[in-house]
Amino acid sequence: MLLAEPSSNTQQQRERAVELMFEKYKIPALFLAKNAVLTSFASGRATSLVVDCGGGSTTVAPVHDGYVLQKAVASSPIGGEFLTDCLMKSLESKGIKIKPRYSFKRKEIRPGVFQTVDLDLPNTTESYKLYSQRLIASDIKESVCRAPDTPYDETAYANIPMTSYELPDGQTIEIGADRFKIPDILFNPSLAQIIPGMENFSEVGPSARGLSQMIIESINKCDVDIRRELFSSILLAGGTASMQQLKERLEKDLLEESPQAARVKVLASGNTTERRYSVWIGGSILASLGSFQQMWFSKSEYEEHGASYIQRKCP
Repeated sequence: MLLAEPSSNTQQQRERAVELMFEKYKIPALFLAKNAVLTSFASGRATSLVVDCGGGSTTVAPVHDGYVLQKAVASSPIGGEFLTDCLMKSLESKGIKIKPRYSFKRKEIRPGVFQTVDLDLPNTTESYKLYSQRLIASDIKESVCRAPDTPYDETAYANIPMTSYELPDGQTIEIGADRFKIPDILFNPSLAQIIPGMENFSEVGPSARGLSQMIIESINKCDVDIRRELFSSILLAGGTASMQQLKERLEKDLLEESPQAARVKVLASGNTTERRYSVWIGGSILASLGSFQQMWFSKSEYEEHGASYIQRKCP
């Protein structure tokens, strides 16, 4: 069993996973690999800086020769779900109500003309309603949002052309500046505070830093000798990394903030699915290597040395 784990996993969590796998699931052998390492392998590199923009958080982890440099890992609580929340709050403040898909039925009265009939489902919970609304908001985000070329500025984007989006219940909404404001929260988290309903964001605030700032901080914590190499292979992974224009904007910001000698290159797979499942793809590459077979942490080693031996087998 090959398990992928976040770079931030503690020793206790790793040992607990080992115990569960061997004692409860009775597996013959186990290996724990870090997400960042597998993403790096998926793009065929042993050394790179992995920027993983996931649903719940964004993590920047330098990988050198197949090992994560633990001291330089940076993370922020801003991920795709946070952006979806911001978009929902912003739409609500403009009076746009998102109807969950289960709460109505569309009937065709004439060819091409639909009538929406509300359905009454009294037993659905508030959390399920929210979940259904977030699915729609998430689709709006993926369809119309794109990272702005320059930092978002309220006045510059005030009279930007609107983009229309048709909600499942047939109503068409117009989205203007939000298309650019929402993705820019990744680069400038303090923008979230000007969205109505997100004022409590300041609790998350202190640990949230902009994407380019996190990357520079992370590289500066690494050894001087490998900084140039990291700058030239920054890998974007995770679902949120598929945002339109994100790669170009990140490259532009880093060019402005990085040292002159550094050649900045941001790499991202052209295929959205590959970006989203890069950890999985890296895992399948690693597991199919012939030399990997001797790296397993076997049941007999577990019985002989105990769970803490995982730190030696899978550093």
